[in-house]
Amino acid sequence: MEVELSTGILADLHPTMSAGRGVVLVTDLEGRRPLFDRLAATISQSYRWNVIVVDPFARLEAEGDAEGPRDELVGKLVDNDVVADLVEAANRLEVEPVAVIGFSLGGMYAFKAAASVRFDRVVSFYGMPRLPGRWRGPEQWEPVSLLKHVDDRSNILTVVGTDDMFISAADVQDLIDMGVQVVRYRGARHGFVHDPGAPEHRPRDAADSWTHAVSHLAVGKSPD
Repeated sequence: MEVELSTGILADLHPTMSAGRGVVLVTDLEGRRPLFDRLAATISQSYRWNVIVVDPFARLEAEGDAEGPRDELVGKLVDNDVVADLVEAANRLEVEPVAVIGFSLGGMYAFKAAASVRFDRVVSFYGMPRLPGRWRGPEQWEPVSLLKHVDDRSNILTVVGTDDMFISAADVQDLIDMGVQVVRYRGARHGFVHDPGAPEHRPRDAADSWTHAVSHLAVGKSPD
């Protein structure tokens, strides 16, 4: 169901009875849509977790400042505002502990949210450790710089393909050197997990990566 958070943004809430954990699910560049609604419902029902879906662009849209192609607007995002929305979404779940899972742009914000210390676990599916040049903006922080402020980076898991055009091998090595848990899939491209209709989707690798993600959150089985 759609809910309005105290920060003024809209999000999709999927509660369940006797939830054992909460998950803030952060969308990719395209934002909230049926794909994420179905994914959140599956996660909630499979593991008895309260799940809420948040779009990093929600604040810009609420303020009427999100006109134009989203890929050209990332530099207008204010990191403090986006992370504040994620923290408020976590509070709305009314269960502890709460993890954050993000995809692509959302995976990048999962990294950034790790520094808020609100989330006990972080899963970043092909989130960029460093901002692509066209995404840089005056109120954007470099993800790897924020990760330096996280005390226990073993609580962070990132899933990435070796053929990801947005994440270099050097970026991945930097994460490993920082203590982030990294799972790599040979030959996989950016976006290979969360959208079954995408040409880069790899069903077996996607299923395996969910197994790792769920194990990281220490509950249940992986979604189909």
